[in-house]
Amino acid sequence: MMISFFDQFMSPTLLGLPLIIPAMFTPLLLLLTPTKQWLNNRLTTLQSWALLNITKQLFIPINNAGQKWALILTTLMTFLLTINLLGLLPYTFTPTTQLSLNMALAVPMWLSTIILGMRTQPTTSLGHLLPEGTPTLLIPPLIIIETISLFIRPLALGVRLTANLTAGHLLIQLISTAALVLMTMMPTLAALTTLVLLLLTLLEVAVAMIQAYVFVLLLTLYLQENT
Repeated sequence: MMISFFDQFMSPTLLGLPLIIPAMFTPLLLLLTPTKQWLNNRLTTLQSWALLNITKQLFIPINNAGQKWALILTTLMTFLLTINLLGLLPYTFTPTTQLSLNMALAVPMWLSTIILGMRTQPTTSLGHLLPEGTPTLLIPPLIIIETISLFIRPLALGVRLTANLTAGHLLIQLISTAALVLMTMMPTLAALTTLVLLLLTLLEVAVAMIQAYVFVLLLTLYLQENT
């Protein structure tokens, strides 16, 4: 019986209940909570140091009004990072391969930055639709193009995250299937294929981390335009 390679991206169920829900809340069990003692252990200290430096890197170009978003955006990045990495483990499911979940994260965050800009500085926010010095004849089509570009942003956020993770998981499954088939016929070629699979897995770990960072980085850029 042939099974489609894309079946791995279907949300698994157990007794009729979708397992995507526990998969989304599993990262909460892995994150360490700082203690009330003067000194924390090494792992908690490393976690706090990493989060502090990543947050500092993201919010350096943003003014004081946008600094209020530090907590929610850092939390979002940590959530995406842990889910992406957990999805690489055997017999697990990656919720961020679902476009519906990624759009549910991208659209509200993008819309919040737009509403914030329209509320605090409407002139500057609307000014992004028309660059200064535009010829008169180009004003109508340029406004239409910039408006379409503005509304495509959340779609690009969700599709980018979905496509990168889906492509990586699909490549890993294809190469692992090829290695299993070649193991009995051509062991040498199977060993080389396994080496490629190992390198691809390391690349996928990097992609999982980078895509979480890029998702939040683009949101900070949208926030910078509207604060």
